[in-house]
Amino acid sequence: MTLWPDLGELMRFDVSPLELVLRGSLVYWFLFLLLRFVLRRDAGSIGIPDLLLLVIVADASQNAMAGGYQSVSEGCVLVATLVGRNWLLDWGSFRFKAVRKLVEPPPLVLVRRGRMIRRNMRREFVTVPELMASLRGHGIDKLADVKIARMEPDGAISVIREKHAEDGAGDEGDEERRAPI
Repeated sequence: MTLWPDLGELMRFDVSPLELVLRGSLVYWFLFLLLRFVLRRDAGSIGIPDLLLLVIVADASQNAMAGGYQSVSEGCVLVATLVGRNWLLDWGSFRFKAVRKLVEPPPLVLVRRGRMIRRNMRREFVTVPELMASLRGHGIDKLADVKIARMEPDGAISVIREKHAEDGAGDEGDEERRAPI
């Protein structure tokens, strides 16, 4: 038994680097699309691509460190692929509206002119007590005081107050506020 590992054996590829890039890309896109259309509000303020990257890199790194791959190089290629894909997605969403539409779900209207849009609430599993608690967090206790309330891409609910002549609310009544639910 030797104390020093064989560095050539440690750094050799048992799987084609191209296959690792392809596997990493396929898993990333599968999970991204799954989370993009299923998970929205549970991610909180962290972006879905960032959360996904964190989980996948943790697993890929663990496999590289614990010997799930035959060499460290394979794990490094996979992790670099995942990080590169995430960076490209961030860059693309910053530069191109079409990519941003894929990455970020559009705001979803939950209340319009004092009326709850129950279909949208069901879609995101927002209960009436949960919505009302969020509105109270904005200082609103009646639905009639809401011009529009939307669930934003990060899961926060933003609210624009309805202007009422009798309450004297000026420009401050149109202020948009955001609070996590």
